Amino acid sequence: MYIDGVFSGGGIKGLALIGAYEVIEQKGFHFSRLAGTSAGSIVSAFIAAKYTSDEIKDLLKDLDVASFLDERKLLIPFPFAKWLFIYWKLGLYKGNELEKWLTEKLAAKGLRTFADIPPQTLRFIASDITNGEMVVLPDDLPKYGVDPLSFSIAKAIRMSCSLPYFFEPVKLGSSKSVIVDGGVLSNFPIWLFDQENDLKTRPVLGVKLSHHLSEHPKHQIKNAIQLFGAMFETMKDAHDSRYISRKHAKNIIFIPTEGIVSTEFSVTPEKKEELIQLGRECAINFFKKWTY
Repeated sequence: MYIDGVFSGGGIKGLALIGAYEVIEQKGFHFSRLAGTSAGSIVSAFIAAKYTSDEIKDLLKDLDVASFLDERKLLIPFPFAKWLFIYWKLGLYKGNELEKWLTEKLAAKGLRTFADIPPQTLRFIASDITNGEMVVLPDDLPKYGVDPLSFSIAKAIRMSCSLPYFFEPVKLGSSKSVIVDGGVLSNFPIWLFDQENDLKTRPVLGVKLSHHLSEHPKHQIKNAIQLFGAMFETMKDAHDSRYISRKHAKNIIFIPTEGIVSTEFSVTPEKKEELIQLGRECAINFFKKWTY
């Protein structure tokens, strides 16, 4: 059976998405259209490239995720030098190694640009903080004078994954608009399929790295750091949560991943498997009661 799918962002926690995909695959579902943000854009692209869940696990099994942390080098290093790159380059790491890896793995399945897939079958969310707008890739590229069909899928994922201050933003178009992680504005873009599925030709299934809305723990705010964290989480989830609460909660596999840091790139093989197993378990429980 064909369905449409949406995968949320969550950094390294996105490993849990793979476990959920494994169960979806075992249930005999195939994706007609896919959308995702940040880590969800990576998983969505691999599925669109026809990678199986086992193949994706094999890709990540021996991968040193820390290799994506490509710092810029100074000719004369000095203490705290890397923090200056937040000021100069707006991020600690370049993000080039992530894009290079994505380019290689997608090309192995014949995907390089959006011309290699049918229109509207794969979309990602990014955030244009120059113009204060959400960006749907590749749909919105013409606004920047960019041809969607010739645009690299790996570059689009790189844009969706550009966590502010962590990875350097991508400059887009002749105006050099600064593009960062889509999670800033929409971490779970299930709304992309709403109007398009008015006729309900296919079910829409989401996989979201969070508690169910009714079970979401309250933020503990006792100091300035906790305040900043709570503000960022609220900003990231408020738009999507309001939308989900109205329509789609019954069609979403919720995977609670609190206590795991999104940027924990030194993740051990054991932790990788633990996250994948968490995704499996949540998906198995979901399918016990899902009706479509």
